[in-house]
Amino acid sequence: MFTRTREQSETVDWGSGTSDRLLVADDNMGFAVAHTVVKAGTSSKLQYTNHLEACYCIAGSGSVVEEDGTVHEITPGTIYVLDEHDAHDLRGGEDEDLVLVSIFNPPITGNEKHTLSEDGYSGY
Repeated sequence: MFTRTREQSETVDWGSGTSDRLLVADDNMGFAVAHTVVKAGTSSKLQYTNHLEACYCIAGSGSVVEEDGTVHEITPGTIYVLDEHDAHDLRGGEDEDLVLVSIFNPPITGNEKHTLSEDGYSGY
């Protein structure tokens, strides 16, 4: 057994917010956990081709927009699940950050960063 605080984890600035990598591949759990903050007013086109991801909102608000334009409002107590390597646009709230607990399978290594652009989806 072990414990780790956010202060003890690596913090990655992923372009539209931060990700505290609480549990990573080297921890040998078969999945990764991150405390993710999506800055208010941001929009990030993302797609994970190598990982499945589930995100549980613990604070703030925002939305996830599917490629077909379907909008899912995200508020505390909502989970969104990218179970088919879904391309999506992750948006922070208008006036508040979106705070998520993100689970990745297989686990991320912990130092991945996005390359955000208007031209395509960023992923790792």
